[in-house]
Amino acid sequence: MGIPAAIVTKYLTEHGVVVEKTGLYSFFIMFTIGITKGRWNTLISLLQQFKDDFDKNQPLWRAMPDFVAKYPQYERVGLQELCQRIHQLYTKHDIARLTTEIYLSEMEPAIRPADAFAKMAHREIERVPVDELEGRITSVLLTPYPPGIPLLIPGERFNRTIVDYLRFAQDFNRELPGFETDVHGLVAVEKDGKKVYCVDCVK
Repeated sequence: MGIPAAIVTKYLTEHGVVVEKTGLYSFFIMFTIGITKGRWNTLISLLQQFKDDFDKNQPLWRAMPDFVAKYPQYERVGLQELCQRIHQLYTKHDIARLTTEIYLSEMEPAIRPADAFAKMAHREIERVPVDELEGRITSVLLTPYPPGIPLLIPGERFNRTIVDYLRFAQDFNRELPGFETDVHGLVAVEKDGKKVYCVDCVK
């Protein structure tokens, strides 16, 4: 059992609390120096309300009506069920390990970043689907959120570990709209009625 931070973040947003950063199982809320005790109490009350709704497996149409209006496929899903579904996907892909390994994997510079940028400026690039990225040279900065640390810079080559992570992001985003994994540089395009994720690479 696990409670992914993405769901708590959506819940808090629905009730007027803005979350600054969201990880897999943690989130960060920024308070200014002039924050009042009332605002603190609002956050504590909302977190307690989330726990109550979670324990009751409250249906999402009741717990997060604005979110369900945008994504009606979740209308009859319970809050606890959704948490478990996302948690199981994280576990299945061993995403905590994978998000560490992508930064420890060997990075191979292929061309200078300035040359990769020049390729983009001269339109000597192509949009490559995730499944075909291994060995290709990126022309864009690739940055997953979380943690918001650049993974590849223009001119570096995709390795298998990074492609595995992007496959996870693609599968996760297809299966759970509204909870998309945010990777700056990863672009969704429609192909044969299906959403395909691509990265701009050097030709």
